[in-house]
Amino acid sequence: MTAPQPARLQGLPPIASPAMRLLVLGSFPGARSLALGQYYAHPQNHFWRILGELWRVDMAALDYAGRTALLRARGLGLWDVYASCERAGSLDTAIRNAQVNDFAALARTCVQLQAIAHNGGESHRHARHSRALGLPVYRLPSTSPANATWSFARKRDAWADVLGTHGLM
Repeated sequence: MTAPQPARLQGLPPIASPAMRLLVLGSFPGARSLALGQYYAHPQNHFWRILGELWRVDMAALDYAGRTALLRARGLGLWDVYASCERAGSLDTAIRNAQVNDFAALARTCVQLQAIAHNGGESHRHARHSRALGLPVYRLPSTSPANATWSFARKRDAWADVLGTHGLM
């Protein structure tokens, strides 16, 4: 008897604008993020907390629409490497049969795009796709709670370096 195959999951649409200067690529939304239709919805993920500290904004006081409006206003975009995949649970290690998003199509609509930043190792495994755009590509430490080897302060500082380089501080 074989184990049942996980369902095919569809990712979230990009958060982007023509003024986007830096695109952050995760791997694929976790189960909570998919259920809520929100990037980085797991309360233990450091993504929103890092941006809040760097931008001196109480992100917890903003609803999701307010957070994404702030991203667009600051020139930061969000998307994932994978458009769809099969996965049981939320771990990147469980991702199977993934389909990569079309970064070139998004870049054509975001004429101010300066760079791509991969949020974590699984996303960065596909840096060849983002490098094909001819822009600088960074590997940032994952904001996931599964990345316990980096302290919050160390993650925040690494993110500050990249955001600062592209005028997003």
